[in-house]
Amino acid sequence: MRLLVAFAVIFISSLFPVCADDTSATFASLAPATESALASKSLLLDIAPIGANKLVAVGQHGHILLSMDGINWQQANVPVQATLTSVYFLNEQLGWAVGHDATILHSQDGGLNWQVQQYLPALEKPLLDIYFKNAQQGLAVGAYGQFFRSNDGGTTWQSEFHQEFLLADDVDYLKELKAEDEEAYLDEISFILPHFNGLVQDGRTLFLLGEAGLLAKSNDFGLTWQQFDGFYQGSFFSMGRTKQGNILVAGLRGHVFRSLNNGRQWQEIATNTTALLNDIVFTDEERIFVLGNNGMLLISSDDGESFHQRPQQDGKTLISGVWFKGKLVAVSDVGIKVLDLPKQ
Repeated sequence: MRLLVAFAVIFISSLFPVCADDTSATFASLAPATESALASKSLLLDIAPIGANKLVAVGQHGHILLSMDGINWQQANVPVQATLTSVYFLNEQLGWAVGHDATILHSQDGGLNWQVQQYLPALEKPLLDIYFKNAQQGLAVGAYGQFFRSNDGGTTWQSEFHQEFLLADDVDYLKELKAEDEEAYLDEISFILPHFNGLVQDGRTLFLLGEAGLLAKSNDFGLTWQQFDGFYQGSFFSMGRTKQGNILVAGLRGHVFRSLNNGRQWQEIATNTTALLNDIVFTDEERIFVLGNNGMLLISSDDGESFHQRPQQDGKTLISGVWFKGKLVAVSDVGIKVLDLPKQ
């Protein structure tokens, strides 16, 4: 691993109206998500647990769905119709969701009702993941290096520009551009960073996954980052630690990598597929599942050392999943799916 040169984080919150009070007029113009009996069969992009006995799923049209069994779903009250890409619950009451138009939503009642904390349609960029380490401190990340931080439970969000993910040539270029044309500089930094696809907390360490081989870790909750040596140039979408303490990461074109020493070395694991791999699901038993496009499902029973395929017959994209009450429940482009699994 190499430690990139640490640049001071440039705060550019003045570019965006990220305080709820400042955007009350914009919030008032929002239309609520449409109630639909077919919401659980529409495009859904993320699914997560709320405690041990409840699930939440999010997707297009501002749909947020709740279930106690993974089969029957109730639509929540949501104040936006923006496509939602990710959802996270800190506990059984406090949750956040993010999506297009840099939207951030918050629930204080276990997902039944949601309020807007941020909505920035002028950015025309989606947020792709959100994580809170406690009720006050949270991060949201997304396309083109979007990085927002809150220290007050999401009441306000500050935008950060993390120069440590720039190429060396881009650092010099931006320095010259800022001196010559401040407006052009601000426009350029809005698009120059790679997409940040996901945040994964593992003990004291926070991991950031992105495009172009971006994989980094932070021990100060994202104030500074250490980037792993580039062992793959494609995008990463999911990461986690196995029962035996090893790390798995998955991404484009069927690529899965495994590390036995906390990321100092990586071994590519054969998957015999070129499908994009969207999510790794760890269970309370020995099996590990990897969900992919075109109905691809990979299964490992040896801590990720090898995988075999169990493609789903309908060929629908498996986007995100959870292990819930002994079942693999996933979201897809046709909504909720309880997957057909072989017996152990």
